[in-house]
Amino acid sequence: MSSRPHAERSPTTWRNRNVWACAGSAFFADLGYQAILAGLPLYIVDRLHGTTTEFALASALGYGIGSLAGYAGGRLGDRYGYKRVAIIGNVGILLLSLIGLARVPWVVILLFVIGWCARNFRSPPRRALLAASVEEGQHGRAFGFLHALDVGGGMLAALGMVGLLAAGEGFAAIFLLTLIPITASTVVLSRAREPGRRMPQPAPAPSAGGMEAGPQPRQRLQPIVKAMLVSTAMYGFSSYSMGFPILTVAHNSRSLVQGVGSYAVFLGLSALTGYAIGGRRWRIVPSLVLGGYGLSALATLSLGLLASRHLGALPLDLAVGGIGVALGFVETAEPTLISTVVPEAARGRAMGSLTAARSLGLLAGNLVMGLLYLISPLAAYSYAAALALLAAFVLAGAGAKARLRATLSSND
Repeated sequence: MSSRPHAERSPTTWRNRNVWACAGSAFFADLGYQAILAGLPLYIVDRLHGTTTEFALASALGYGIGSLAGYAGGRLGDRYGYKRVAIIGNVGILLLSLIGLARVPWVVILLFVIGWCARNFRSPPRRALLAASVEEGQHGRAFGFLHALDVGGGMLAALGMVGLLAAGEGFAAIFLLTLIPITASTVVLSRAREPGRRMPQPAPAPSAGGMEAGPQPRQRLQPIVKAMLVSTAMYGFSSYSMGFPILTVAHNSRSLVQGVGSYAVFLGLSALTGYAIGGRRWRIVPSLVLGGYGLSALATLSLGLLASRHLGALPLDLAVGGIGVALGFVETAEPTLISTVVPEAARGRAMGSLTAARSLGLLAGNLVMGLLYLISPLAAYSYAAALALLAAFVLAGAGAKARLRATLSSND
């Protein structure tokens, strides 16, 4: 086990050097690769004359193989240091910027898979670095702030791409421009310091009404983490690359710019949601069940129904925005729950397990979405909505059991 120099943990503010480094790095990374994600489906289908199945294959392999990369990144971060491992993964994301040089779909798929695996490899150690750098009870604020800057950078990337496409720029030039912010992301992350180990602190018993963001007893809540990993895998089965909504909006409105614009709506509302809930005291499990998985199911089904009626871009943007709000809840609540109940020495592995559970679901989810999309968008989105609703029921049941156990224990 490597020794780690102690990083500052200010008692008066959670926005310390490491929080700014992690969040700033996330901002610049998304300012780069989110433009690629926005353009990828249009580049494959409309420019290279590929199929939605080829796009689905790229997404499925990237997320699926990326699940192994994410778990490995978390484990290696626990052993060799979170900052070091996160930087290695961050450098590999640069391969995504070369996609615009490819002229056949299989090369695009190869570059996307390798680059996305690097991104997944980086994410768990970066989350663990952030969690270890703030005081107990401040994880919700820190992860909400991270998500806001992360997705906020992506929103700016999507808006920039809208402007460049409207001005007549090609995908290759736009993708190569992303080398600049992705490189800046690595430079900013290098400013972080490895956190020192922290002794576990005693915490009060959970309330019977549900878990709140703040310190909780670890052993009693471990079943909740396991249930969340099952639920997030199911949510992964229900999830899909946002390239599908981009294609849906673009083809319904007959405008590539409108399609990319819907992605900016998705990212903007997701960023605002993460920032808004991160700064408040909230019940983690109910928020994840209703605001995360449940809202995702409702918004996804609405997207399919609206697309089947060919109503144009504006109604579809409302549904896409609902999916963005749901993601804001999920991306803030899931790592906050893990940071609350998992010992610091094992957080990298736990964050890796979270990434792996989601990515394994995304592997199958994107393949199924690609096949069902050939039948109709409504069939694809109905499948996704049903699985998201199932994830909500699984976690809600686990939360009810945890509250019952807490009530019985308090009565003994």
